[in-house]
Amino acid sequence: MLRSVVVRFVFALARTKRRRLLWCAWWTGEPKAAPFRAPDAWGGGAHTREEAQAMAEKAAGRPLSPVDDHWAGAWKRILAGLAPFPKRTVRAAPGAAVADPFLVLGVPRTATREEVQRAFRLKALRHHPDRGGVAEDFIALRRAYDSIRKRRAGGPGSQRVPKSSTSRTSASTQRSGASSMG
Repeated sequence: MLRSVVVRFVFALARTKRRRLLWCAWWTGEPKAAPFRAPDAWGGGAHTREEAQAMAEKAAGRPLSPVDDHWAGAWKRILAGLAPFPKRTVRAAPGAAVADPFLVLGVPRTATREEVQRAFRLKALRHHPDRGGVAEDFIALRRAYDSIRKRRAGGPGSQRVPKSSTSRTSASTQRSGASSMG
């Protein structure tokens, strides 16, 4: 007995950096995560969902049904050279103790300012949401970097000494006193 396989013809959409829509269409099989199944066709530049769907249907040559848009987001990350689905990390509950900022950045406590900055920039490239990273991970990374910078800026001898009002007064007094003498 022959078995018929039902294939859904689907499309998904994702926003681009220029606020246009990237469309992905699958008609030879549905998208799947492991291994990631690339779309049969994809394109971009649409301004509206309807325009993107029309472009996808024209490429497929048949009507398409919408599917969860995370599939188009996964394809967008693959095009950027990243993993289709970023690994989710376990996050601390709000109000919980913050992780050691040196561990977050992966630098020793004796790292120089330049080493800390270099580590932050390298990790920021990997974890920035615009490059396929998770926003919460990038925020934690940024907080760790800011924490180290604030600790280092608050060290002895690194604070600026504010100008006292007496030094300005004495300078103006000296000027006025010099002019009255002359």
